[in-house]
Amino acid sequence: MYWNLLWIVFVVCLAACACGFKKFVWFMSIGYGFAIAAGAVAIGIIFAVLGKLAVLPVIMLILCVIYGIRLGGFLLVREMKNASYRKTLDEATKTEKPIPVFVLAFMWLFMGVLYTIQLSPVFYRLANESADLVFGIIGIVVSALGIFLEAEADRQKSEQKKKNPRMAATEGLYKLVRCPNYLGELTFWTGTFIGSWGALNHWGQWVMAVLAWISIIIIMFNGAQRLEKRQNGNYGSKKEYQEYVKKTPIIIPFIPLYTLNKSEVKK
Repeated sequence: MYWNLLWIVFVVCLAACACGFKKFVWFMSIGYGFAIAAGAVAIGIIFAVLGKLAVLPVIMLILCVIYGIRLGGFLLVREMKNASYRKTLDEATKTEKPIPVFVLAFMWLFMGVLYTIQLSPVFYRLANESADLVFGIIGIVVSALGIFLEAEADRQKSEQKKKNPRMAATEGLYKLVRCPNYLGELTFWTGTFIGSWGALNHWGQWVMAVLAWISIIIIMFNGAQRLEKRQNGNYGSKKEYQEYVKKTPIIIPFIPLYTLNKSEVKK
């Protein structure tokens, strides 16, 4: 299972997301992006030293680095420069009491484990020296699509919010689903998971890969639920927003799932 080498990736991910000790939410946002990028670089270095690099998994690692740096950088710039977003984030994450150190430490370790298992499919593709091409190529294409979707969704939202800061983004990719950035993230990690299908050769490796994929699904749907709740509070009184919500799926295209907060749907 290469636990000794996987521990190195875990430590690198911990170091990269340690910014969460400054602000709790950074464990799951800015630290998340940079941890994925740093962990991917660590994997590349480990297997370069071992002389076990191969073209397809190297491309997968490059995509992970691009994904992580873009996401972490985007979130960092947005929080540093966008006062209204920073205020919204602070209001959404504020607590009456300081978060205890042991809670911070637990979250730090938990996120380090999560980010490590998210990268484990690429790690084990290299470790097992897989000769599979089909799943690897499909995974790369799907992951690249996910990066594009998330980056373009973030760009479109920023542009639309500049024009109309008092309304949710509803144009472009936001006509397809209400959370296209979350769809992009799901797509990216689905590609990473698919890319491992021809490479995993132990039940423990499969458990890690499946857990990582299921975890990201749960996290994205939970994020979409919280975003919907916040948007209902901000824009729920607007008729155009209610019309938009009724006809636009929340996260998965062409599937008629329009709300994750049924008790809050406006009548």
